[in-house]
Amino acid sequence: MSARGKARRRALDILFEAEARGEDPLRVLAERLERKEPPVNEYTAALVEGVCRHRARIDELITTYAEGWTLDRMPAVDRNLLRGGTYELLWMPDVPEGVVISEWVGLAAELSTDESPQFVNGLLARFKQLKPSLAL
Repeated sequence: MSARGKARRRALDILFEAEARGEDPLRVLAERLERKEPPVNEYTAALVEGVCRHRARIDELITTYAEGWTLDRMPAVDRNLLRGGTYELLWMPDVPEGVVISEWVGLAAELSTDESPQFVNGLLARFKQLKPSLAL
């Protein structure tokens, strides 16, 4: 797994853990940075911080375009995969869009349900298509 792949996985871990504990992801990130085990690199921190900064808009986009699914009905891991992937796809222009989608779909295949990779792929691909027209 690439360094950025590991960073995405750690960002997902932090976002998921924060939701499970009912805590602010920035607080969980700060705990991880302080513990240094496992190590948290700058890319992980940038992903978590970006998701937190744009969370309302990200959740609005997911809710709007996830046909037949509300955020509450989605598995928690899928919600957080989509949050991380949406942030990276829409607000981190230095990363190729195809790589972003592929990496987050790969995490879905590894960590979630059999249907999750297709769901994550479909939604992120839709955001890629709509990106020029989305008000960010």
